[in-house]
Amino acid sequence: MSGSDSLNVLIAGGGAAALEAAFRLQRVAELRVRTTILAPDDYLATHAMAVLVPFAAGAVPHVSLAGLASDAGARLSRGRLASVDTAAHQVITADGTAIDYDALLVAVGAIPHAHPHALTFGGPRTDERMHGLIQDVEEGFVRRIAFIVPEGATWPVPLYELALLTAERAYDMCLTPELTMVTPEATPLALFGAEASQALAKRLDDAGVTVVTGTRAEILTSRLVELRPGGDLTVDHVVTLPTFAGPAVPGLPHDRDGYLPVDDHGRVVGASDVFAAGDATHHRIKQGGLACQQADAAADAIAAQAGAAIEPQPYTPTLQGVLLTEGGAMFLRRGTSEGPDQGLLWPPTKIAGRELSRVLSA
Repeated sequence: MSGSDSLNVLIAGGGAAALEAAFRLQRVAELRVRTTILAPDDYLATHAMAVLVPFAAGAVPHVSLAGLASDAGARLSRGRLASVDTAAHQVITADGTAIDYDALLVAVGAIPHAHPHALTFGGPRTDERMHGLIQDVEEGFVRRIAFIVPEGATWPVPLYELALLTAERAYDMCLTPELTMVTPEATPLALFGAEASQALAKRLDDAGVTVVTGTRAEILTSRLVELRPGGDLTVDHVVTLPTFAGPAVPGLPHDRDGYLPVDDHGRVVGASDVFAAGDATHHRIKQGGLACQQADAAADAIAAQAGAAIEPQPYTPTLQGVLLTEGGAMFLRRGTSEGPDQGLLWPPTKIAGRELSRVLSA
């Protein structure tokens, strides 16, 4: 197929889902597509390892987007998606540039919101703030920390990692701070099932972390947390996770929270030739591995549209994760805490894309 006959595919976003889709298209569609990645940043920042940074136990790798795009056979265009004109099959960037497409994949992520009274881990420079908090723990200035899973959080794993890492560091310094984890979940990380939840609960108990489950928490000040049901929790510091809202892309359908509604093949409902994957979609759990699985489903559908001899498979979520501490990793998957399940990447990694994990580990 010549370049003029190939499908013009535009991928908006520079995260894991966007890159996973680009590499998947390269493998299954080959020369039937011409892929452009529209992204505002220079690097793919894999924030999954960020929990180790405050403890000087790891670093967040920054991989060149230009290099990844080139390896995927794609062209990188600098810019940020501002709106979509579905009738004209054009994306309008933040600087007013119009970019044509035959098929569009939106993978721009969700919009994080920090809590004003807490260290909201996951935003810019919060690893540095967390590092400062750990130094205060080591020097005995901070004795009581509350780790609060916000209501509606669908991926609380990083907060459990931070609690366990803090407990480990305090133990190494012969200190015993009061560490409390408060979560609306019925059990710790209940989304992985009973066996994994029980294993995590034991690890938290062994580390001296008090866990309060089935409880909504309102952070009133940087030192006062109201528990419902329950009383008040007075601490020296509060650590939590951001809450999110959808991108509400102008020109595309979205729900009341701004998320894009998609079908099992990643097609945006009500928008012809537009697909979406990752945190921008209506799927409840926002997690990198699931985002990559969504990207694979969307890329297969686009490849079939381009004429590739492929039967697109619908998105069937397979949840797996890795909980990191300095004492070792805990492999998590829905329904069990040991051994690989059929269809999972093994061993599981923090970047669990079938295409992208191979690229980043090469």
